[in-house]
Amino acid sequence: MNQAPTWKLLYRAGAIAALVAAILFRRNIGAEVSLFTGIEAIPQSAAEWFSLLQTNSFVGLSFLAVFDLANYFLVGVVFLALAARLWAVNKSLTAMALASGLVGIAVSFASNISLSMMSLSQQYAAASGDVQRASLLAAGQSLLAFSGAMANFPGTGTTMSYLLIALAGVLLAGQLLTTHRTTAIFGLLAGGCDLAYCLTFALSPGLQVLFMASGGAFWMIWHLLIARILWKYTKE
Repeated sequence: MNQAPTWKLLYRAGAIAALVAAILFRRNIGAEVSLFTGIEAIPQSAAEWFSLLQTNSFVGLSFLAVFDLANYFLVGVVFLALAARLWAVNKSLTAMALASGLVGIAVSFASNISLSMMSLSQQYAAASGDVQRASLLAAGQSLLAFSGAMANFPGTGTTMSYLLIALAGVLLAGQLLTTHRTTAIFGLLAGGCDLAYCLTFALSPGLQVLFMASGGAFWMIWHLLIARILWKYTKE
């Protein structure tokens, strides 16, 4: 089956994006970074976050999931490449999967507060009056409350992005069962764990950790397998 050069370029981009996502990005990367810095406690108040961002911006941004911005961009490229390949297989399911994935990624971008908190931190450091500092602290506290960073459960935006991206992964992986069974199974496990996490995180902290960790591991394997498949498509 001969592919148009445009599709081959997209497959190549998707393969590279999947490989980079699998190797460089993991869940709870902030916790991993903290192991090498000696910072154990995650800040709770806006003032504590501002202090951390001013003294160690890399760690602070890691805790605030700044790397998710790059990770989900890569995932978006992977979804586009897979959708291009699967479009002829099932247009309705592929369109639903792509829409779900891209909306989930957009929600993740919109709900990520890392860069906004960094900006507020810099303004707070440069502020000269108590009134201005109090206003910036209030703005930071509001951002933290919105994102769920100070709560026991993730914020609405984070939960919705997990749910939509997981659904996209399941819909895309399901279409690979007849041609790439192993890859499809890992994709279904990855998306299934995230869906289960979204449905059970309020019921059991133990299940929350299990599904989150398992989903992250399955996504990593799935990305590696998808990278290999998409690269093969460029040779057709």
